[in-house]
This record gives sequence, C-alpha cells and structure tokens, in this order.
Amino acid sequence: MYLMLPTIMHVRGRISLSLLTFAFFLGFHSCYGQSVSPVFQNLVDSIIKVAPKNIIGLTEPLKTFEGDTLAMRYLNALALKRNYSEGQAFALNQLGIKYRNISHYGKALELHQQALKIASDANNIEYRVMSMNLISFVYQKLDTIKSALDYSQEALELAESQANPSQELKRCINQSLNSIGNIYKTLEQYDLAIAKFNESKQLEEELGMGLGIAENLQNIGECYEAQGKLESSLTNYEAALASNQKINSDRIKIISNMGIAHVHVHMGMQAEALERLLMLLPLSQAFGDQQIISMIHINLGWTYLQLKKYVEANDHLNLGLAIAEKYGLPSELAQANTYLHDLTYRLGDYKRSLDYYKKAQEIRKEISNDRNRTYVADMISGYERQKRSNELEVLGKQNEIANLKLRKNRTTLLVSGIFILLLTGIFYILYRQNQLKTEKKLLTLEQSMLRSQMNPHFLFNSLNSIKLYIINNDKKNAVHYLNKFSKLVRKILEASSQKEITLAEELQTVELYMNIEDIRFSYEIDFKVQIDEDIDVQQVKIPSLILQPFLENALWHGLTSKEGVKKINLHVKSGGVGFIEISITDNGVGREAAEIIKEGRVLKRKSVGIDITKERLANFSKDFQNSFKVEIEDLYDENDNASGTRVNLRIPTI
Repeated sequence: MYLMLPTIMHVRGRISLSLLTFAFFLGFHSCYGQSVSPVFQNLVDSIIKVAPKNIIGLTEPLKTFEGDTLAMRYLNALALKRNYSEGQAFALNQLGIKYRNISHYGKALELHQQALKIASDANNIEYRVMSMNLISFVYQKLDTIKSALDYSQEALELAESQANPSQELKRCINQSLNSIGNIYKTLEQYDLAIAKFNESKQLEEELGMGLGIAENLQNIGECYEAQGKLESSLTNYEAALASNQKINSDRIKIISNMGIAHVHVHMGMQAEALERLLMLLPLSQAFGDQQIISMIHINLGWTYLQLKKYVEANDHLNLGLAIAEKYGLPSELAQANTYLHDLTYRLGDYKRSLDYYKKAQEIRKEISNDRNRTYVADMISGYERQKRSNELEVLGKQNEIANLKLRKNRTTLLVSGIFILLLTGIFYILYRQNQLKTEKKLLTLEQSMLRSQMNPHFLFNSLNSIKLYIINNDKKNAVHYLNKFSKLVRKILEASSQKEITLAEELQTVELYMNIEDIRFSYEIDFKVQIDEDIDVQQVKIPSLILQPFLENALWHGLTSKEGVKKINLHVKSGGVGFIEISITDNGVGREAAEIIKEGRVLKRKSVGIDITKERLANFSKDFQNSFKVEIEDLYDENDNASGTRVNLRIPTI
C-alpha cells in the first residue's frame, strides 16, 4: 500500500498542477469582456468613475475578485484605457500574487515591478509601498536576500515618513517589519527576527488584522524550531492555527500544520507527523504553491527516513527535489540533497551519498554568499542606527557646516590625516602582536601535544620491551612489536603537523597505541571500540591526537592497580545537532583510589596531557558555532563501590 502512495500522489499532483496552469494561462489569453460577468463590468466601471486613490477604495469592493485572474486582467485593461493608474497598480499586483502562489517568480516580479513604476509615476505612496513589499516577498522566495532587504527597507522608510499614515499604510509598515524579520531569520539571527515578528504582531493586533497575526506567529514558531526550542515552537504554530480559524487562510493552515509535523519528528512522534503531512499533501497541491508542495514531499521523505521506510522516503525526496529543481528553490534543493545523502548512506550506496553531500554543501555555499551576507548585515545595522536617531536631519546639517569649515583649514585636515595614519598604524601593530601571540600559543600547544604523545617513559618502556624480545630470541614478537611501534610513531609525527584529522585516522592511531600498551600489560587489556551507525568516521573532523591522553590516563591511573580483567571501552555516538560525543569507560579502581595509590608511590607520574588536550579543544572550537565539553564521571556498582571512570568528550562539528 505504502509503495504505491508516492506514485499516486505524484500523478495527482501533476494533474492538479497541469489543470491549474492550463486554466490560469487560458484565462490570461481570453478576451476580457467575453469571460467577465456584466455585474463585474458594471462594478469596475463605477469604481473607475470615482477613481479612489487609496488601496482600501479598491480592496473593499473587489475583495471577492482579487484571486480572479480574468477579473484583474479586465480591470487592468480598462484602467489603462481610462488612464486610472491606481486601478492598474492594484490589478497588476493581484496578478503578481497569483503567479507567486504557483511559484512563477519571474513573471510575478515583472508584474509587481510594472505596478511599482505606475505607482511611482502617479506619485501614489500607498501603492508604491505595497508594490515594494510584494517585490521583497518574491525575492525572499528566491533567497535573493540583498534585493529583498533593499525593497523592504525602502518601503518601510517611505511609509514611516508620512505624518498621518492611513490604516492601509500602517498595514504596509507591518508587512515591511515582517519581511525584515524574515531576512533576519534567513541570516539565522533568530532573536532579532523574533523581536521584529513580535513588533509586527503587536501592530497587527492594534489594527485587528487576523492574517498578519497568524503569519507572525507562524514565523516565530519557525525561529524557535531553528533554535531547538521545540515546546515554544509548537505553542506558536498552534496559536497561528487558532488565529487562522477566523480568516481561514489555506496558506497559514498548510505551513503551520507542516511546522507542527516537523516538530513532531524532532520529538520522535513520527507517526503523528506522517498522518498530518499526508493530510496536507492534497491541500498543498490544490493551493498550487510549488515551494510548499516541494517542502511537504521533502518532509514526508524525512519522516519516512526516520521510520526506516526507505522506498517511500526515496520517492518523496526525489519528488521534492524535482520540484525544487524545476522552480529554482535553493533552500529546498539543499534540504532534499541533505536527506538523500543520509538515505543513500544508510542503504550503503556511499558514492551517491557523497555526491548528494557535496551537492548540498555547494548549494548552501551559494545561498550564504559572503559578499551578500556582509552587504545585508551592513544595511541592517545602518538602518537600525538611522531609525534610532530622531535628529538625523539636524545632525546632517551640522556635519555639512563642519565639513565646510574643515575645507577652509588645510592645516587641520593635514594634521587629521597624519593622526588617522598614526592611529591606523598603532591598531595594525597591536593586531599583529595579538596575531603573533595566538600563533605562538598554537605552536606551543602543538609541541606540548607531541611531547605528551611521545613521552620518554612510553618510548623507554616500548623500546625496552623490544629489547627483551630480542634478548629472549623471540624474533616473531620482536618484529611484530617493532612494526606496530614504528607505525604508531609515524602516525603521531604525521598527525602532529595537522590541525585536524578524520575520526577514522584518529581511531587507527588509538588502536595502534592500545595494541602496544596491551603487549606491555601482558595482554591483560580488553579494549573495544563501538561506533554508532549514524556516524560517518570519514566525514567527522576532530583535533589530531586528542584521545590518547585520556586512554593513557585510564591505563596508568585506573587499570595499573586493578586486579583481574582490565577493560576499556571507547564509544562514538551523535551528541545531537552539531555535536559528536566520544566516551572512554574503564573498569579501574576509580579516581579516589588512584589518587591514594599515587601518593604512596616514590615516583609520581605527572599527567599534563589532559590539560593540553582541553586547551587544544578550546582552540579548535573557536572555528565552530558550538563549544566543546569534557566531563569525567566516577562509576559505582550497586553496593556504592568504585567500579571505574568514564570520560565524556562532546566535540562540535558545525
């Protein structure tokens, strides 16, 4: 039954899309008067005679016709004929919205830009702001953040410049705030985005605009979900649905339910998520927004993946990917490729898995273009500074007067220039000194790390063991031991020159080290490595030679004085989003007993490797969003006796 479901839905989706597109374009190329009712013709004729200049003058009488493409084409044609600019701008914007909702973003942009030009020529502020907000929204759909921000900020500045804004202009201000909030969200500045959405929501509540309230609640839910605050996210999604009951917006209904399903998957409630997403699929196909359809297929694929239903997961992910490719949806392309990477890896198709991974990374790199991000960040900070300054115009005039005085005084300018050069030089010297200190610290850490890996005690004992084999004429063990020892030394020397290596390489080095130590402990060490299935040891990067100090600590402080079986287990697992967790567990005497034994020894073995390792982890984590964590846990049996020690390493991967 499940094997047939994606195919059936795919066929229905294509039929629905085809019918919608056919009807849409047929309407666009029909003769206006032949397809529009006489009632509508009379209504438009009476409106054009009055020729209202504000948006409300058209939205109120034409509310039921806004989604009718034939009606809007007729309005545009008649308004052009009678030189009614506002009617043209209104009709073109409504047509643009229709195109946007079926993911024809190029045509939507063209129509909104035509409306903006007409509104600008007519010097109509309301329609200019409305058109710029709609253009910004389309650019957001295309992940063209720079252009989206340009239009949103210009719209907001223009609307706020009006002394007594109308209700519709206030609504446009709220839309601009919502748009800027979405840009913050795209830049992953979630706290700033939530602040903007709350500001917009509060203004929408003052205006009594249910749709705007629901949209902002939906966006706040997405921000909380991205931050991992699942309960808060779920609360806002459900609040958006509750607010939507009064206005019954199909879009809000679909995306809020999709958000709830997404959170349910995160919470391990895959069955509930699957039921909700399957219910949404026909609704989204009827709605016609290809981006939403793509997202639902991708989320269905992800949900099936968590349920280990790989055939269904593959079908839906490829459907979502195909729609994203056809309509140029970068974020959806990246997400689909990421989940397909996970799917093919689980199926053992490592070559395709790697291809999907590279493709996802390539798309994300394009989306987060550094120049685009820098420009947007500068624009946002510039706008915030400008808005906070209520006396900007006065200050500008004062600055102009000061500049005129400076031009007359060449000596002052020269002194100022020299001062700036000196200041720049001082800052550069301080920057270089700080940089050199950092480099020196890194070099010192690397040297200390190498010394801790190849400490004289370990080298002496290893070579002494080889010597004993040779004296005893045990050539086989001598060669075997020497071979492992040489491999370990070579790996340590190679790894010491690298800042980071793959987890696979680190585990190979650890295996060699433990083999040598096991020989020296007369084969009493039971060392096991456990790697969870969802960990790709070839992809995960960690600092080089990071595990050996913890294993050495377990051997010499935990197991040296241990009678009987000596066990060390190394377990590699996921530590959640953006983390890998490595635990090293021994069944030694415990830290308290080890410390007592150490105090009783004549020669005390000083362990500095762990402190060096923590410093190296701190330096390694600077390049990531997350931080490392090292925890040492004492283990006890049911009688509260010490039964060993566990070291938990939490290392960031993003």
